[in-house]
Amino acid sequence: MRGFADEKAQTHARMTPIMHLIWDASLVARRTGEETRALLLRIGMQMLLERGVAAGVQHIRLQDVLRRAGLTTGAAYRLWADQTDYQRDLAVSMMKLRFSGPADYPRDAVVDLIEKGAPGDDVIRAAAETHVRAAWRDVDDSTEEAEAHSFLIALALRTTAHTWPELKEASRERHRESIEAFNEFYQYLMDSYGLRMKAPLTIDDFTQALAAIGEGFAVRALEGADHPVFDAGAEDEIPEGRWTLFALSVRALVNEFMVPIDDGEIPPERRFPTRAAATADAPESSGAEHSRPQSDTPPGGVTE
Repeated sequence: MRGFADEKAQTHARMTPIMHLIWDASLVARRTGEETRALLLRIGMQMLLERGVAAGVQHIRLQDVLRRAGLTTGAAYRLWADQTDYQRDLAVSMMKLRFSGPADYPRDAVVDLIEKGAPGDDVIRAAAETHVRAAWRDVDDSTEEAEAHSFLIALALRTTAHTWPELKEASRERHRESIEAFNEFYQYLMDSYGLRMKAPLTIDDFTQALAAIGEGFAVRALEGADHPVFDAGAEDEIPEGRWTLFALSVRALVNEFMVPIDDGEIPPERRFPTRAAATADAPESSGAEHSRPQSDTPPGGVTE
């Protein structure tokens, strides 16, 4: 028994977060139909994460999923009419999968910098780097790797979301959650660096624009393109230091969407507006990571 316990502990240590869910669920001797459905979807998601975005849900065969789960064909066909029906459910489940909050990684990357009073450009570079690393899967931590794969798979699925209503709804909900989370993050950055949106623009406008840019770079990553990086010196016309093209894009967007706050001119109810706040006549709202015009610019990240 001790040998089995040790082997089980070693197996758990090698697992990604979703693999833990699959392992634990597989230990249940008798399952309800809903538990079996959840197990088979989790195994399908794990297979997608293992194979990468290029595989696609259409290459996840229900027979392979059943074999890994140790179940018979009858267990699946009591839940789904056919393999296509299962793959549709799998796509929706994959769209909903997250291992962390949408803005957690960029926030973690910049909190210490902001507390130390770092220049905004440093914050932009650090936040933007989290997106570039995820899109290009340049990560070391297993959870980060799983998160990067799930982001790219969800992005690929969104391009086919029009094919059936359930996937379209899941795609919209994922995007809405991401925009909301990054709005809050960007508000934190704006507050930290004393910026406001230029009238009539809103934080939501900024977040939507930055999301489109970030997703565009992620698509280039899926195509196998390298992400441009610049080492700027004193003779260059961009700020000195190492810049990804995404970070420079964030900086440019910040400068076009934001200006420093002038407390003498901007009443509290006019600062940091969002569409929701404008509709509700609320005094303030949330979010934006950015860069300040000169050396005091705040940061950049992406949604999804």
